[in-house]
Amino acid sequence: MTKIIISIIAFVVAAALFLGYTRPAYEKVQSVKGDIGQFDEALQKSRELQELKQGLLSRYNTFSEADLLRLRKLLPDHVDNVRLVLDLDNLAGRYKMAVQNVLISRGAPEEQAATVLGSLGTQSEVFDNLTMQFATVGTYSNFVSFLEDLESSLRIVDLVSLTIEQTSISNEGDELEEPIYEYNVAIRTYWLK
Repeated sequence: MTKIIISIIAFVVAAALFLGYTRPAYEKVQSVKGDIGQFDEALQKSRELQELKQGLLSRYNTFSEADLLRLRKLLPDHVDNVRLVLDLDNLAGRYKMAVQNVLISRGAPEEQAATVLGSLGTQSEVFDNLTMQFATVGTYSNFVSFLEDLESSLRIVDLVSLTIEQTSISNEGDELEEPIYEYNVAIRTYWLK
């Protein structure tokens, strides 16, 4: 009879030990194993991202510095109003014109849809734009050449508006060979956010 009582007590102690310590510890170990699995997946993703980063970095390093400068000019990562005005003034100066009365304003999101870049998709999160209005005076042929150079420059620019007015400038009372016009131009340019 003592063997039965000892067996029952041992069974109760074993059941209590199993339910009180072993089972919670086992469940905790299983939970930790699940966390380890998630951490292993995150570590594997981190290794894949590092490999991708190294691949992209090695590809980036294959570009020449001149190509990188051209790319930064094409679509800069910040807006530099002063540099933009100076670049346009230098471009106009080639044709004996000067950029005057400059007014710069940030573009509205609804204006983006009407541009060439606006038709490419949901880029409102990727880049921003500004509108620059200015006036210049010169002959029509010089202005056309100025616009052609602006069109072929690396900087992405949309012509928003253009008004042309003939001026009453004369060369000491004599008629000029080619009439002089005043041009009011509005352009839109872009940069990465």
